[in-house]
Amino acid sequence: MRKNFIRFIPLLFNFAKIQGVKRSLLFLAAFTVVSACNWTTGVFEKNLEFNDHEWPSSLKPDISFDITDTVSLYNIYIVLRHTDAYHFNNIYVRATVKEPGDARGRTGDYDLQLATNSKGWIGTAMDDIYDARLLIQPKTRFMKTGTYHIRLEQLMREDPLKNVLSAGLRVERAE
Repeated sequence: MRKNFIRFIPLLFNFAKIQGVKRSLLFLAAFTVVSACNWTTGVFEKNLEFNDHEWPSSLKPDISFDITDTVSLYNIYIVLRHTDAYHFNNIYVRATVKEPGDARGRTGDYDLQLATNSKGWIGTAMDDIYDARLLIQPKTRFMKTGTYHIRLEQLMREDPLKNVLSAGLRVERAE
C-alpha cells in the first residue's frame, strides 16, 4: 500500500501543477475581460469650491479637460452644490467654451432650474446640501482633439450669490 502511495505522489503533484495553470489562465482571462470593460461612463468631472459658500460674479472658474476621441458623443453637465437655504429656484450661468487653438471661444447662457414648486429641490441630497447635475449640451461631438477650456460665471442679481458651495463641469460619454 505504501509503495502505491509513493507512486501516486508525483501524479498528485503534476495534477496540482496542471490545476494551478488552469486556475492562473482562468484568472488571467477574467482579469482581461474585467479590465477591458468601462465600468463608468464618466470621462471627466471637476468641481471648484467657493469660500464662505458664496459665488461672487467676479469669480469665473476656468475648467480644462482633454478630448482624444472625436467620434463619440458626449453629454456636458454643469454641476452645482448648494444648501437648502439657497434663495432661488434657478441659477443663470454663462459658459464660454474654447476649443484647442481657439482664442475667443463660444458663449452660451443657461437658465438652470434647481427646484420646482411641486417637487422641491432637484438633485441628490445629503442632509441640507444638494448636488444638481444639469445637462446643458446633450450628445455633443468634439471636432478637435486636445485641451478644451470652459469658463463658468454666475449671472444672478445677488452678488455674491449666497449658499452655493461649488460649481463644476462633468463631461461623459453619451449612450
